[in-house]
Amino acid sequence: MATLRLRQRALPVHRPTAQEKLKEAPAFKNPNLGLKKEVLDGLLMMNFRKPSKIQERALPLLLKDPPQNMIGQSQSGTGKTAAFVLNILARIDFTTKQPQALVLAPSRELARQIVGVVRVMGQNVQNLEVLAAIPDQAQRNKALEGQVVVGTPGTVMDMIRRRQLDSKDIQVLVLDEADNMLDQQGLGDQCKRVRGMLRNPKLQVVLFSATFPDDVVRYANEFAPNANQITLKHEELTVEGIKQIYMDCNSEQHKYEVLVKMYGLMSIGSSIIFVKRRDTAAEIEKRMTADGHQVCQLTGALEGGQRDQIIDDFRSGRAKVLITTNVLARGIDVQTVSMVVNYDIPEVDGKPDPETYLHRIGRTGRFGRVGVAVSFVHDKKSWSQLAEIADYFNVAPTKIETDDWDEVEKEIKKVLSSSRAGKNLQGSAKLPA
Repeated sequence: MATLRLRQRALPVHRPTAQEKLKEAPAFKNPNLGLKKEVLDGLLMMNFRKPSKIQERALPLLLKDPPQNMIGQSQSGTGKTAAFVLNILARIDFTTKQPQALVLAPSRELARQIVGVVRVMGQNVQNLEVLAAIPDQAQRNKALEGQVVVGTPGTVMDMIRRRQLDSKDIQVLVLDEADNMLDQQGLGDQCKRVRGMLRNPKLQVVLFSATFPDDVVRYANEFAPNANQITLKHEELTVEGIKQIYMDCNSEQHKYEVLVKMYGLMSIGSSIIFVKRRDTAAEIEKRMTADGHQVCQLTGALEGGQRDQIIDDFRSGRAKVLITTNVLARGIDVQTVSMVVNYDIPEVDGKPDPETYLHRIGRTGRFGRVGVAVSFVHDKKSWSQLAEIADYFNVAPTKIETDDWDEVEKEIKKVLSSSRAGKNLQGSAKLPA
């Protein structure tokens, strides 16, 4: 198969690692930030000593008075969630249970994760109540009483309409994975309707994501007018700690055979296998289970309670290999994930989807850790799609042959034991054949 050629772009030789950024950043105790003692105590208990780069840049802007809107972009796994949670904890009044901050997320899994982050970061704050606004029969018609509400747009919209959620005192609105929500017609409409239901004239609107495609920027600017903006170029988005490799398979069946061979490597830590379709996830789970491998699958086809149990099992390590669709491509943070497999190359309307690719592989290599992202190509279309994605980010994934499994294991184990897995990726001229 032909070599994938990339256009050359001038890039800096070195980008600081997460550890280097932490060394450069000022302490959270900087009086100019004005963080409450209870919040600072919580950060120390979580072993947070200094802000990451995005926190260092975003927090002074987020915490300004009067409040100002923010559109923030940073690589996956660099602390965006902590930045907007600190802003929320600094602004709300804990003497009342009235909802004052609303966070919208694209999936119930991410919403539940953010609820957990708020609770941990605010563990020393008296009277803090954090609630999840996600589809739940037990919650129906029950009023939400808590300062921070985190939910999916459709459920939040319904709760405001049914007066379960009193929105009159909400002073901070956050969209996590904002580009994804504003770009999708259904989610985008729901987010805009929720935005229109918030009447506070001093409402602070905060949008965060690792990606903001050009065609979404206009919607973001309309949603958060006159916002302070922190942005990155395409070439700056890939994370140094992620080693990107690809395997050239002969067919769909060969892809499955290679995946089964990789099981031992995938279960060293935890791994996520991304597929395009729900039925593909179910079929792979069925076949791998029949072959004697312990795997689980999570897609939007499952009931909410099932999804919660599966992601909780994966977080705890009771399940180590998870097959899923793009429902888990964004925001999910499981520290033990050392490998991501793109069983299917991400696409939208038949065209390659670089943003989703970036978010998928960003489930590993988080907060300075290393990880491996493996992409399967098996025909001209998938080959071309991976080439376009590689060109978009100006990276050159390393080819690993599928006929020498000792070499495959050696290469992947070498990456997982390395301190800088992806250092060689940027500035390459082509993918080796």
